[in-house]
Amino acid sequence: MFRKFAKISLITIYLVIIAGAVVRMTGSGMGCPDWPKCFGYYIPPTEEEQLIWKPDHEYFKGQVIIVEESLKIAKSSFTSTENYSSENWSNYEKHDYAIFNVWHTWIEYINRLLGALSGVFVLLMFLFSFKHFRRKPSFTIWSFITLVLLLFQAWLGATVVYSNLLPSRITIHMIVALVIVALLLYIVHISKEKRDRYEVQKNYKYLVGFAIILSLFQIGLGTQVRQFVDLAVKEFGYEDKSLWLKEIDLKFYTHRSLSILVFLTNLWIWHLNRKRRYGLNLLTNALIGVIGIEILTGILMYYFDFPFLTQPLHLVIASFMFSIQFYIFAKLFTKTKKKISFA
Repeated sequence: MFRKFAKISLITIYLVIIAGAVVRMTGSGMGCPDWPKCFGYYIPPTEEEQLIWKPDHEYFKGQVIIVEESLKIAKSSFTSTENYSSENWSNYEKHDYAIFNVWHTWIEYINRLLGALSGVFVLLMFLFSFKHFRRKPSFTIWSFITLVLLLFQAWLGATVVYSNLLPSRITIHMIVALVIVALLLYIVHISKEKRDRYEVQKNYKYLVGFAIILSLFQIGLGTQVRQFVDLAVKEFGYEDKSLWLKEIDLKFYTHRSLSILVFLTNLWIWHLNRKRRYGLNLLTNALIGVIGIEILTGILMYYFDFPFLTQPLHLVIASFMFSIQFYIFAKLFTKTKKKISFA
């Protein structure tokens, strides 16, 4: 069960990354302006009428309404009178965003639900790790680290909302998600019943390590470029996609130039594997295929004005690239062991 929950945890984290990409694509990051609730509800509103003050209406403590383009929070449970009274409400101090869009709200809410679901499975993985504690205490240690990091990620998600989508916090949020993916991949790998041994030269291991670091930097830079695009969307709207990259900054050129280095580095990984017959053909072939799709989506966005779904695909494929790189890395740096069942 331990390994099964590790695999399920990994899948749910990928789902969270995909949902996060959809959130960015649709501009739904502030769909729920508070955290962990959404407009003060555990199940968010479905229409704006629920967020408008009403006379003779029962309000619960913590409920959120929108008054004169600002968020107000009920100080306690009460029934409103004929006239609005500011004494019953406090201002939301985290930020000044007070817009309701039902689609944005529910897209962000689903993203949060998937995040919570991933937390449940990581917790179950951690609990089942104790079954193997005597033989493999590392299972419990790595599961605990993953659980703590996931809680930290949840807190980061809250700070992203409180900061009204500050670019630097979005970048950190994405990098931490990839670190969690790496930890789960490692746990899935070391809990495998029988692992193959790969005899490779040290410089090949270092090359894969360099590729991982380069990919993390490139993905982080990509989130900054995406923020630039988001600002352009606000300025020009969704109708004028051709204007989104009208005034390109240095980050974009750096991101585009580094993609060449990313491709060449991974192509060298693929070539050396074939030449020296390391036995990583399936993974290295998949790596080059994924990078090919990543480059294609980048070309489509730049030259064909952001076709539908290319933005979230670009981010999701980048996470797959990192995952394959790290799994190769884990295989090369993990020693073999005798066959033991950790089902």
